[in-house]
Amino acid sequence: MAVNLEKLRSDSIAAHQKGDLPKAARGYAAVLSAVPQDAAIWSNLGVLHRVAGRHVAARRAQERAYDLDPQGDGIANNLANILSDIGEYDRSIALRQKILQDTPDDAQHKALIGRCLRGKGDYAAAISYLEPAIAAHPDDAELKMQLAFAQLGVGDYAAGLNTYKARWQAGELEPRDLDFPEWQGEPLAGKTLVVLPEQGFGDAVLFARFLRGMKDSGARVLVVASRPLRRIFAGLEGADAVVPSLPKDADADYWVNMMDLAALHFEAGKPVPPPTSLQVPVAAQTRATAMTRAYEKSFKVGVVWTGSLTYKGNAFRSFSHRDFLPFVDIPGVQLFSLYKGPALDSYYADGTDAFILDAGSSESDFADCAAMMQAMDLVITSDTATAHIAGSLGVPVWTILHWDAFWVYRHHGDTTEWYPGMRLFRQQTPLDWSAVMAEVGTALRGKVKGE
Repeated sequence: MAVNLEKLRSDSIAAHQKGDLPKAARGYAAVLSAVPQDAAIWSNLGVLHRVAGRHVAARRAQERAYDLDPQGDGIANNLANILSDIGEYDRSIALRQKILQDTPDDAQHKALIGRCLRGKGDYAAAISYLEPAIAAHPDDAELKMQLAFAQLGVGDYAAGLNTYKARWQAGELEPRDLDFPEWQGEPLAGKTLVVLPEQGFGDAVLFARFLRGMKDSGARVLVVASRPLRRIFAGLEGADAVVPSLPKDADADYWVNMMDLAALHFEAGKPVPPPTSLQVPVAAQTRATAMTRAYEKSFKVGVVWTGSLTYKGNAFRSFSHRDFLPFVDIPGVQLFSLYKGPALDSYYADGTDAFILDAGSSESDFADCAAMMQAMDLVITSDTATAHIAGSLGVPVWTILHWDAFWVYRHHGDTTEWYPGMRLFRQQTPLDWSAVMAEVGTALRGKVKGE
């Protein structure tokens, strides 16, 4: 029976638009087997693979689309997107500059050029490019977001955190909806101030240090923290109470985002403060002692290879649990997994749990994780919340970073002023973890030997 290619094409596009990626991918493949010169379908397939996290396949499909139709701005845009994702910034910039020749007022392409310059670690060039772009497009939130990250990367924290207030207009966060006003610097003596968390768990731990500055305000300070953080935030310095949630009709005078406390701190010309002190309860310590008792003579290393799978950048900052397996062969070393989440399925499936002992899946919260960190001789983690917790605890911690690291770690150097005891290891080639993991392995062998 002859295949109706036009119907197959339209059905595949419809499936893609509805989010049925497997059906769309099969349909696209069938169309392309009959019409390999269909640039639009190659580009659609590349978009599909990008959404699915198959970045090499996405780049391959977009390259074919662009070879077939190098004049199409939509196809050039899709290729620029995946090139930016995988760190091919110069070519991505060149494609966007070409598109801007036809559409010079396109703020999105300008923002993404700034993002590429920042991704290269050239913060100054990003700032120089983005500032006039914002002058031309003063209401564009994405341009401001990219400028904020460049300012933070260069260490201009006061400007960067103020620019980053555009996050509430960028479409990824739900604006606050409370019955009492946001604090704008009014006197706080005798008032109740509610400090609201930011985004991920790691951000909450990172910025909790700025609560100390509220001690002399005269306010009663309530900090909202979700259940996984509540035990380690008990007794948080600068907070009168830590609460799980806040009803809209709460008896409070003002609210403030935790990051905005940091902005006020740096506006006053103050340096980066030490990390917050975290509470590790006795029950969590008892659990950690029991789990490590049989390994008292071993060099104990707690490991984490991935963060939240729902975070859009997780595929780039994370690696496989199997990348840690060569370390289990180092004499005297015992690895413990401190990870809890869906990525354990593959860890169990290939038998890794016999070599890297599972200490994370039975955790009740981050307090249990913190206690295990304190029981380790070393923590090695990807760039996720565990890095911030280990850094705040002051335990020996090595953080393995992908090529385009979070601004706290910047793009160069093996230390960060935000966590003075932390050692940084950096991926040298996008998507390739082998070289940096070999570097970590060499360093671990030396540390076990006392070198």
